[in-house]
Amino acid sequence: MKYRIRDFKVDFRLTEDEWLAGLEKKLSGQKLLSCKILRKSVDARKNLLFVYHLLIETNGRLSPQELNKLNGEVYTPEKYQLPCSYETGQQLDQSGNLRPLVIGSGPAGLFAGLILAECGLKPIIFERGEAVEKRAQSIARYNQTGELNTESNIQFGEGGAGTFSDGKLNTGVKDAGGRRSKVLETFVEAGARENILYDAKPHIGTDYLIQVVANMRKKIERLGGEIRFESRMDEIITENGKIKGIMVKGERIPAEIVILAIGHSARDSFKMLLTKQIVMESKPFAVGLRVEHKQSLIDQNQYGRYAGHPHLPAAEYKLTYQAENGRRVYSFCMCPGGRVVNSASEKGRLVCNGMSYEARDLDNANSAILIGIDEKDYGAGILAGMEYQRQLEEKAFCLGGSNYAMPVERYGDFKSGCKAGFRPSKGIESSLECKISYANLRSLFTEDMNQALVEAMQNFGRKIKGFDDEEALLTGVESRSSSPVRILRDGDYQSLNCQGLYPCGEGAGYAGGIMSAALDGIKVAEKIIESLIRKKE
Repeated sequence: MKYRIRDFKVDFRLTEDEWLAGLEKKLSGQKLLSCKILRKSVDARKNLLFVYHLLIETNGRLSPQELNKLNGEVYTPEKYQLPCSYETGQQLDQSGNLRPLVIGSGPAGLFAGLILAECGLKPIIFERGEAVEKRAQSIARYNQTGELNTESNIQFGEGGAGTFSDGKLNTGVKDAGGRRSKVLETFVEAGARENILYDAKPHIGTDYLIQVVANMRKKIERLGGEIRFESRMDEIITENGKIKGIMVKGERIPAEIVILAIGHSARDSFKMLLTKQIVMESKPFAVGLRVEHKQSLIDQNQYGRYAGHPHLPAAEYKLTYQAENGRRVYSFCMCPGGRVVNSASEKGRLVCNGMSYEARDLDNANSAILIGIDEKDYGAGILAGMEYQRQLEEKAFCLGGSNYAMPVERYGDFKSGCKAGFRPSKGIESSLECKISYANLRSLFTEDMNQALVEAMQNFGRKIKGFDDEEALLTGVESRSSSPVRILRDGDYQSLNCQGLYPCGEGAGYAGGIMSAALDGIKVAEKIIESLIRKKE
């Protein structure tokens, strides 16, 4: 019999063999035939514990009383079911019909394309940036020389912005259809480590993501799909409220189905869609700075005397604060044992982000510290938030010396309002691989925003001792935590005023991170397939 055991707690120092032996003793004489970890988390509130959800198989049946003691239940597998009969070879026949087009190869575009391909629809994915191998070279060249490729960088290119970040896969999106498992299993099949299947806060790591993304591309191609790199969509073509095609490199490509998975930095596409009168709205988002500490500081606060133990992962944090002036401040995209990255994608503008490799074993921890903003800050207008982002990024570029060096500042100087005579941090060396320049980051924001950030840092320092140390290092500006617009869609996930156009993922305003974007891509593909099945019937 197979059972799901929830919240099985073990001393983190035990080996797997040791805690499995302890588990078998609780089975009332039944033999443990197999054990699979379904979820693993760390409970550091009192004694350090690993908390597991397990799938176990025993040689006999456990009584209801025994299951109750184990917090267990009979296991019912949950497997993702494609919206077509791919498993039995009954795919949709698209002969004579136009192939669906997917704009963007980030997680939303890749997973939408994958589901369509698995159902026999042979999508064509258009990516403005380069294939991931070539893209990595462009990013390295930019860090070394300041030579920016505006079409292929940390924001644009195969895999999307998440490829060169931490590869975090946690999400607050509820999923009852097995889609999350589909995403994780696809990543593992493509080369990610199996621990992402059960870690409570899974991450792939940039070093693994590059190969994972390339392998996903190859799978889509094997299934009959096609990916065209360095092929920016410049225009959508509409007629009588329906999509009729797109323009790429001066070529008109006819289409009846277009998935817009353009990402949160496709500002030229946002402007084009507005001129085409596609229904959109501005939405609140957040901006701020990225802070670096020694990872050892975070570990010490989380794990105490056990910090550095080889069984323990690099510690993480998630912090929020409501400032006296009403501003909400919070940590975002925390990268344990990682580095800050220069994420520019436009000439004369700078933006930062964070990333980690799979091992998360570098010296510094980093996280964005963001301040929520809305129309009161950036004004009315659908693209007003986008223009505000650009203004901040232009300021950051000037602060860095107008040569793509990232502006950084000691927290102590930021707090005191120092405007000149900046000095390097004594305790933190910047993890950026590009040039840096010490500058007055306080000049980026309004004074009430700066005050909210300082208040938050002091509050976070009471929660994590040393967080507000004056030697903590700030980098700016973090301005692209989410899309500044939402492209409105109906219950079938189509544009409100353009049939066949499917806004999707983070750029369209329906996701925030790799997992939620991938889930949205799957849902959009499902809706398309359902509509095609209805037409056939």
